[in-house]
Amino acid sequence: MGEGKRIMIVAGEASGDLHGAALVAAMKEGEDRLSFYGVGGDRMREAGVRLTARASDMAVVGLTEVVSRLGKILGVMRDLRRALREERPDLVILIDYPDFNLPLARAAKKEGIKVFYYISPQVWAWRRGRVEQIKRYVDRMAVILPFEEEFYARHGLNVHFVGHPLLDLVKPRWGAGEAAERLKIPPGAPTVALLPGSRMSEVRRLLPVMVEAADLLRRDFPKIRFLLPLAETIPEGYVQDLIKQRRVEIGVMKNCIYDCLALSDGAVVASGTATLETALMEVPMVIVYKVSPLTYTLGRILIRADCIGLANIIAGKKVVPELIQGEATGSRVADEVRGMLNDEEGRRRIKEELSHIRESLGRPGAAKRAATLALGMI
Repeated sequence: MGEGKRIMIVAGEASGDLHGAALVAAMKEGEDRLSFYGVGGDRMREAGVRLTARASDMAVVGLTEVVSRLGKILGVMRDLRRALREERPDLVILIDYPDFNLPLARAAKKEGIKVFYYISPQVWAWRRGRVEQIKRYVDRMAVILPFEEEFYARHGLNVHFVGHPLLDLVKPRWGAGEAAERLKIPPGAPTVALLPGSRMSEVRRLLPVMVEAADLLRRDFPKIRFLLPLAETIPEGYVQDLIKQRRVEIGVMKNCIYDCLALSDGAVVASGTATLETALMEVPMVIVYKVSPLTYTLGRILIRADCIGLANIIAGKKVVPELIQGEATGSRVADEVRGMLNDEEGRRRIKEELSHIRESLGRPGAAKRAATLALGMI
């Protein structure tokens, strides 16, 4: 490998920032003469990526939010295309975020720059026509779900299953006793984790539902405790203001999602990466999601998957309940959680099903295996 290789890396969401940082660290272990720049968050910046734009400015859900941030997103795209022409990186690494990253892949291909795609767009669930775009513009792909390798290989892509990166990351920092003391959970208190998402649009729609459910559950379980591990992208003040409207006690804390889950008897989780994190912690959950009416209508037409939660998709069946759109109300969420807390045998069965999900995701070391593939391209 020559001197001073430069790599453009783009992750447009919080989960991509997490996995991008691990990939950068693994690549630097294999080759220290690398410099990275592009789009990400605090974790990628701490890993040594020079950020030209922040992922939090670009993370959107649904058509209405895309419209409101379109100017910012297009500006970032213009800057990255200019960098492709003027700085000519030795490799472009793209992490998920397909509506932005696939046009960028096309621009890189036009400039004769190799493209490595880490963490596949979920084209097996919707918009399968994008497979042809990926085949044209992506030189090598590393996928993290077990069924994706066969899907893409069938379409003629250079694809490798590397295992899921969360297998290396999902683990509590503290022992059970220390966690209970730090998070102020008394012995025997039923505990529920609330995970409303990492985007403001998700939190705006879902946190009021979760807080209402918490208020209802408190009436049935006087000793119940609620934990809300806050995503770095969400201001704590905004969350506290929403909680105060119901006057229900919810412990809000940062940087301890897995410790919160380890202490929890159940969880209410926004559809997304957090459902898989919760599954890997083997915590029974209720998956909730809401988008704008227009986005939901289009989604029902386009999405082919029977489930929306990653945990259920990987399991191939509805292991945990999903409440979507109009079904995602405080009373419905409270009913589902109440049923879980009152049914010890049911919780045991769910935990057993969730343990099979971990077994299906391969071995730890995904970032290192992906790094080896990327380094082989420069």
